[in-house]
Amino acid sequence: MIKVAVCGACGKMGANILSLLDSDDEAVAICGVDPMGESNSVKTVKSFSELPCDGNDKPDVIIDFSSPKALDGELEYAIKNNVPVVIGSTGFTDEQLSKIDEAAKKVAIFRTANFSLGVNLLCKLVKQAAETLGEKFDIEIIEKHHSQKVDAPSGTALMLAHSANQAFDNAKPYVNGREGICGKRGNEIGIHAVRGGTIVGEHEVDFCGEDEIITLSHSARSKKVFAAGAIKAAKWLAGKGAGKYNMGDLLAD
Repeated sequence: MIKVAVCGACGKMGANILSLLDSDDEAVAICGVDPMGESNSVKTVKSFSELPCDGNDKPDVIIDFSSPKALDGELEYAIKNNVPVVIGSTGFTDEQLSKIDEAAKKVAIFRTANFSLGVNLLCKLVKQAAETLGEKFDIEIIEKHHSQKVDAPSGTALMLAHSANQAFDNAKPYVNGREGICGKRGNEIGIHAVRGGTIVGEHEVDFCGEDEIITLSHSARSKKVFAAGAIKAAKWLAGKGAGKYNMGDLLAD
């Protein structure tokens, strides 16, 4: 049985992960980490400095859906105790992303902006469409999330932009929204964020050409789809050697 520590245990994603782990035959939640309070589902500590480092209470893998604020303590614990980490949080700074890359040289880290199988398939389709349609089609991405999401654009929107940009040697700049007299559209990929209500997550990629538009989209109806993907990743990552992994690695295995 794979022992899991859930960072962000008191949040909505943490609750979904704990709920699914409660009935999982291969993995079990043994503790939570959350400075905001105590989970009703599992023993919870405030910081990684309080997390057990040995014995039966030491986790085999960490699943993190908290916030970038937890990163430093999490990576320090993971490296010191050789515990793999599944990172589902978004909104990291460039400095924090560099820290993740450095940590991956010492411990296994699985990071993706979206754990949905459908979204990862969408990324592949977007890349294929960009390669086929080329420069004659403008690319615009619209992402929609609930009113409580704190970062924009979403990590998934950036995943989709990166997938499309691979077809152009990553040469296209990203423009986040437009306002005022911004002039004619350039050679960019446009990204637009909508925040409202309880939208779980919707992403649309429009390829706009002369007299035709091709739209690829994905809509998540529940956070459980992301929780299930994170648990699958945690089971796959447990016991892996140091390195940086993503959904592409899992799906190819």
